[in-house]
Amino acid sequence: MSDEKNLGDDLNDMLGDAKEGARKAAQKAEEFGQEAKEKASEFAEEAKESAKEFSSSAKETYNEVTSGDNKKLITGILAILLGWLGVHKFILGYNTEGVILLVLGVLGFFTCGITSAISGIIGLVEGIIYLTKTDTEFHNTYQVGKKSWF
Repeated sequence: MSDEKNLGDDLNDMLGDAKEGARKAAQKAEEFGQEAKEKASEFAEEAKESAKEFSSSAKETYNEVTSGDNKKLITGILAILLGWLGVHKFILGYNTEGVILLVLGVLGFFTCGITSAISGIIGLVEGIIYLTKTDTEFHNTYQVGKKSWF
């Protein structure tokens, strides 16, 4: 009977040790869970800040490119339709070039349309070039870079 009692005591001791080990493991798991939660929260905050910065930068870029300064569509259409009068040059702020095309266009009445045809071809080519560029390329080339011809 004493062997059974010792065996029962040994089993109870082992059960107690197992319970203690399980309790310690649960505490460790809780600590790791808490750390993971804190790190996830920090990461979420950093991601939120990065997203705000990216969003702000994207909005600034969008506003810069699509502001009233970007006149690609209207300039391209008017260059094709009224390019012989240089209207598209005046819209872009190229007054000297606009006057040159206007004079060539009006001189067409005295040159049997030859100078008007030349200025019309220039307008047509420039209109096609304007409309085939992306908004950013157009803005950078003709509005920021001030490229006045072709």
